[in-house]
Amino acid sequence: MINWRHLLLLGLVISTSFQLPAQAPRKWTSAETYKAIQKLNFLGSALYVAAHPDDENQRLISYLSNDVNAITTYLAMTRGDGGQNEIGPEIEELLGVIRTQELLAARRIDGGNQMFSRANDFGYSKNPEETLEIWGHDEALSDVVWAIRKWRPDIIINRFDHESAGRTHGHHTTSAMLSYEAFELATDKNAFPEQLEYVDTWQPKRLFFNTSWWFYGSQENFEKADKSKMLSLDVGVYYPVLGKSNTEIAAAARSMHKAQGFGDAGTRGSQMEYLQLLKGEMPADKENLFAGINTTWSRIEGGAPIGKILSEVEASFQFTNPGASVPQLMEALTLIEALPDGFWKKMKQQEIKEVIQACLGLYLEAAAGESSATSGEAVELNIEAINRSRIPVRLQSVSILPAGLDTTLSLALDYNEGQKLFKTVTLPLDMEMTSPYWLKDPWEEGRYTVADQRLRGLPETPKAFRVQFDLMVAGRPFTLQKEVVYKYEDPVKGEVFQPFEITPPVFVETAEPVYVFGHDEPQTVEVVVKSGKANVSGTLELCHSAGWSVKPASIDFELNLKGEEKTLRFQLSPPRQQDENFIVPLAKVEGQGYSRKLTRIDYNHIPVQTILRDASAKVARVELEKAGNDIGYIMGLGDEIPASLEQIGYHVSLLKEGDITLENLQRFDAVILGVRAYNGLERARFFQPALFEYVKKGGTLIVQYNKNFGLTLPMEDLAPYPLKISRDRVTVENAPVRFLKPEHPILNWPNKITESDFDGWIQERGLYFPNEWAEQFEPILSSNDPGEPPRDGGLLVARYGEGYYIYTGYSWFRELPAGVPGAFRLFANMISIGKKPRP
Repeated sequence: MINWRHLLLLGLVISTSFQLPAQAPRKWTSAETYKAIQKLNFLGSALYVAAHPDDENQRLISYLSNDVNAITTYLAMTRGDGGQNEIGPEIEELLGVIRTQELLAARRIDGGNQMFSRANDFGYSKNPEETLEIWGHDEALSDVVWAIRKWRPDIIINRFDHESAGRTHGHHTTSAMLSYEAFELATDKNAFPEQLEYVDTWQPKRLFFNTSWWFYGSQENFEKADKSKMLSLDVGVYYPVLGKSNTEIAAAARSMHKAQGFGDAGTRGSQMEYLQLLKGEMPADKENLFAGINTTWSRIEGGAPIGKILSEVEASFQFTNPGASVPQLMEALTLIEALPDGFWKKMKQQEIKEVIQACLGLYLEAAAGESSATSGEAVELNIEAINRSRIPVRLQSVSILPAGLDTTLSLALDYNEGQKLFKTVTLPLDMEMTSPYWLKDPWEEGRYTVADQRLRGLPETPKAFRVQFDLMVAGRPFTLQKEVVYKYEDPVKGEVFQPFEITPPVFVETAEPVYVFGHDEPQTVEVVVKSGKANVSGTLELCHSAGWSVKPASIDFELNLKGEEKTLRFQLSPPRQQDENFIVPLAKVEGQGYSRKLTRIDYNHIPVQTILRDASAKVARVELEKAGNDIGYIMGLGDEIPASLEQIGYHVSLLKEGDITLENLQRFDAVILGVRAYNGLERARFFQPALFEYVKKGGTLIVQYNKNFGLTLPMEDLAPYPLKISRDRVTVENAPVRFLKPEHPILNWPNKITESDFDGWIQERGLYFPNEWAEQFEPILSSNDPGEPPRDGGLLVARYGEGYYIYTGYSWFRELPAGVPGAFRLFANMISIGKKPRP
């Protein structure tokens, strides 16, 4: 039996800039086709290296791809899992999925390719030593060497200075250090020899640092700097054929980083970029970073005739009749296919096929009638083929992979006359479920577990369910493959495309990701069981550890319709002593166990993402007391704290602007502002007086962290007394925490806070701590990263009138949803402080 997944992975060792999502297919204009023809005749490759999504310089990537016509790849060391989210509640690995797709969306605009390492964005790091310790030096270096060997760049460009340790994010410096080390190592056959089964060694020609005045502290300092080893490139070029400046394209690409709030209005006109040579020979022409490197077809044995044909195609291209170029393009394709196997053969073979398809106006589609299916299930496919050129095209056959269903057709695709086929295919029983490959296996803090070398670096899991179209074009054989997609008609959006997913027959998910018990009483745990296909029946158990008990032991279920859901309820009782553990819902169907939940991420700017994850939920028995029950919560830019507070018995009301009146606020025991509320709530200045009046009359107001830039009201209006937010943070999650006011009520009532309450925190202590405050504020806690001064501004408490104003930069938005017991105890004290009886 043919292992289609193996073949698919081999084919995707090299991918191209024509990476499209399973959404609306790309529909080429003649201008875009012409630019792609120009790119066919340039055989140069560049690799841009940085740490995170949004670190990349889109202006330079677009310039290299669209002006220089180089194959340009961005290697992001991480998927941005440790950042914040400006558009929704997803954090950690789910945020990484979003930011991966945002990078792919950016590359579809600026023409670049995308690659990743296995490294995990574990949060802000202040030095490369810590970063390398957590990422693993050899593992991270291996991934950079893999990227170089895979993309065979002539030029490597680092976004950051490899000698900037301690002056910027540790991930930034580390990305440059690894690139610097890998530059020569990639040509060493003794370095990571397991890679050589799939790629060859490679030595790039030049390594640059993409410097700017920012790295010199000021424009004045940069003007005085020695530029003898710098190239200067004007990347503000205008493309008349496209009707856009390079900087406009770059701004559109950068605006795809919506989860970070990086919308960019763009500029027009000259824009200089500077590249400082780190390794290799300085090009004679300081305005051409490829100068002296053979980027013509003559760099490949037997390639010169191909270059000649493509030059003729470019010179004779007809914008109103692009199909006229097809005969010569097919001739060039035949010559490319006859070349010895190698990098440029693969790259240009894929590129020219896209160009031929564009010139033909050839539309090929394989759409399923449903968005998902399980292995072994029958799927109905609607297959469409239409040739919108005068060039003779014949559809010889279609093959459905990996089902192995071949259909011989020999259908003429006459000008603008579509052909539609309807096929029913049964998916193989061993077909793998679709989900991000890097989330499939358990991973360490510093990097994802990806055993298969061929998968490492790929932005997405390769889609195995495809249809192959075998055609004759202008008398020559021509083959294309298309992913099977799901397509439907929306009354507002019109034609909508989504990825087609292979799923298990049943999913399970607890109603909450964390269950926190502040007492001995049992809680109801609701488990949603959802079918991935019709007619699923079985039993559901709630697996648990010793000390916890569940009733009933199991519950039978029956789901007759695909997508049907049922909610089953268990009573979970905690142990008497404090404990942290997990429960796992387990559905047993036809002798198989299923314990994964299905998470769906749906934003307009990226394709719908379906993620299969472990369905286990954390359970924690916490020794906790609280005062008060009613909380008013003003959401900021997205967090899950309200659900966490309800876990320990609070009643939380989500407040809108119209609810924020003194009369309404006075019914709450405390009012809490969500994370970055003052960065996201445009009308905060209008309801701020009501919040202060609430405090003055005896209320408790808790304000969680805000960034010190992009505030929607002046910083002097954040609090009733002067307070200045800084960029101070404590990134080491187990950094010691010192009690500055050990007798303060917030550390003693109703829960006695001790050092052990800061055990088990995740990712960080906190961020954007104030570093200046009025004398009315009392700093309660102090912490700092190794080698840094104390950061005392993480928890500030002030009396204002009869109430309390609390500003806190500690990362409650991470700790409470993660079920950290000590975080719940201290947060309960903050809420309760106004209820403590006064002496």
